[in-house]
Amino acid sequence: MPELNDEVYAEMKAACSYGDFLVRQGKYEESVEQYDRAWRLLPSPAEQWDAATWILAAKGDALFKARRYVDARQQLALALGCPDGLGNPFIHLRLGEALYELGEESQALDNLARAYMGGGREIFATEPPKYFEAIKKVMLPPPGHDSL
Repeated sequence: MPELNDEVYAEMKAACSYGDFLVRQGKYEESVEQYDRAWRLLPSPAEQWDAATWILAAKGDALFKARRYVDARQQLALALGCPDGLGNPFIHLRLGEALYELGEESQALDNLARAYMGGGREIFATEPPKYFEAIKKVMLPPPGHDSL
């Protein structure tokens, strides 16, 4: 796979870093603008680039935090189709949480379980307990363990 031009990569990283800073400040809508700026820098087809995965995941995270669950679901589902997206515990976690908030229980539980299988209990450490409680009800404990 070809690599991104150094100048484009630096500009894209800067936009994402600023977007991440804005998320930490609680400025979710402004952060989405930065992730969109980074996305527009990717050569077409954008989904082929490794950077597409983390741009979409970051944008989906910001949208989730902004309680824009439909938009978050869309971005995170796109991230799954990018390099190393499928199986990424964080992407599955956020997608599962967005689906949970939208009442799409079956798909939510599937993604939350994938997050658990890939990231363990730790991936839920800073999340509201309701998400981990949801999968505890449907997942059997791994062999040799009493509970999740």
